[in-house]
Amino acid sequence: MEEARLTNEGEWVAACADNALGAEEVLRFDHGGHSLVIVRSPEGGYFAMEGHCSHEKVHLADGIVDGYIIECPKHFGTFDYRTGEARALPACIDLRSYEVKVESDTVFVKI
Repeated sequence: MEEARLTNEGEWVAACADNALGAEEVLRFDHGGHSLVIVRSPEGGYFAMEGHCSHEKVHLADGIVDGYIIECPKHFGTFDYRTGEARALPACIDLRSYEVKVESDTVFVKI
């Protein structure tokens, strides 16, 4: 399984069931003041990053996932959801990514 890079120290929080997402699907996850997106890659790995586009703060849970890219539904800026890297304008500020693991059929995010 692929994992997002470690960007923070914190607690592991259950986000969803392992079977909640198909390949290239996205899920909004809100916890303790954080709003994230959880994305499943074409190979079945899970990734998590900040949920709001860095351009106009539109939530990416309504965006389109294609390969390793998630596209903002408002102005079509794109991010690599594995790293949070902004890939296409108008998005130009990277988003924070979070560590993800799967245990006992549950996806956990380190927040």
